[in-house]
Amino acid sequence: MPERFEIVEKALLSLLEGKKYATLRDILITMNPSDIAGLFDGLEENQIPLMFRLLPKEQAAETFVEMEPDAQELLIRGFSDNELKEVLDELYVDDAADLVEEMPANVVKRILKHADPEMRSSINQILRYPENSAGSIMTTEYVSLRPHMTVEEAILRIRRQGIDKETIYTCYVISKDRTLEGIVTVKDLLLAENDDIPIEDLMITNLIYVTTQTDQEEVARMFSKYNFLALPVVDGEKRMVGIVTFDDAMDVMEEEATEDMEIMAAMTPSEKSYLKSTPFDLYKHRIPWLMLLMVSATFTGMIITSFEDSLSALPILTAFIPMLMDTGGNSGSQSSVTIIRALSLDELHFSDLFRVMWKEVRTAVLCGVTLALACFAKIFLIDHLLMGNDSINLLVNGVVCLTLAVTVVIAKFVGCSLPLLAKHLGFDPAVMASPFITTIVDALSLLVYFMFAKSLLGL
Repeated sequence: MPERFEIVEKALLSLLEGKKYATLRDILITMNPSDIAGLFDGLEENQIPLMFRLLPKEQAAETFVEMEPDAQELLIRGFSDNELKEVLDELYVDDAADLVEEMPANVVKRILKHADPEMRSSINQILRYPENSAGSIMTTEYVSLRPHMTVEEAILRIRRQGIDKETIYTCYVISKDRTLEGIVTVKDLLLAENDDIPIEDLMITNLIYVTTQTDQEEVARMFSKYNFLALPVVDGEKRMVGIVTFDDAMDVMEEEATEDMEIMAAMTPSEKSYLKSTPFDLYKHRIPWLMLLMVSATFTGMIITSFEDSLSALPILTAFIPMLMDTGGNSGSQSSVTIIRALSLDELHFSDLFRVMWKEVRTAVLCGVTLALACFAKIFLIDHLLMGNDSINLLVNGVVCLTLAVTVVIAKFVGCSLPLLAKHLGFDPAVMASPFITTIVDALSLLVYFMFAKSLLGL
């Protein structure tokens, strides 16, 4: 599919360069707005307004929402007042609010100047809510019904108002003071036995909703759990203020997943895409963590230095340090990633700490014993017999394998407990991912190694 789109993209660019605008327009009107928005990434700045003006008004607005902020800003600066108003009139309120948040102040001033008073008021309302809350991602464009309405009156209201609403399948039943009382679907209305049945007899009153202050990540989890198309948003007094739609929840899921991946890779999350980021942007997001991990890794060096005498007495011990550290780091990472993922899916809570520890310790013992036996066979058969290394005796082999088994247990214990502890303290558990866990486990594995070496080998 991507290869096919690439061929289409080249053909459309060829038509644009050949000034075959009529043919180009006929093709564009058959395409999805998201695909058209992707075409603008490959255009020169002077070509973007030209192609955009070929689109019909409604399709142009839908495409505009999907475009990158840089291309949106370029178009807004080049729009006439009438063109800007036409685009704004076609935008949903939540999309307009997102646009205002991403644009520079002078562009925002022009957007608000040409937005109608109702949209301007709605945008200001959404922007007042805390960032990353349900209120900040909701839209105020939904279908509202009254409990006393009949099915016939409700359908008529949907026909009159639905054209400007983001979704009409789920309708919200509210009282005169805008208190949310129930929901009813278009399916319920169409399949009603009688057009005179009041909405209050059809509506569902066992409601699931969020408040304007609910974290957007929690909102996204509710969509995943309940398979909603839209979720009502109420204020502190249960007055209906808006809805969050499925497409906005999907954007939140993608944003949160990207943020977790960046944190787990020891980077500060970035709002820019990779190709839009400059080398200096990447540097700013990476260097703080690299500095922290570098400084924390000095403890590993201090441990090795403090046991220099033991290493001097039996240098062969040095050869096994990388294997022990890598195995410990990998074991800890397996546990931490598993727990972090379970936390993000709301499958685990801090109250499950001891259950998680007990399960991970049992898993660690099985993994540790298996790895130790495999390591013992490898050292004895290959390093000692095949390679003829006489400095490796059974006692040295036993120290290495015993350290390996204990390191795996410690690593999995640390890897499963730290993310849960971080979550309980209010931090993002993704912070306790591979780089951080590896640094801790490296130091612990060396301590265990040298303690066993001194105790069992008499160094």
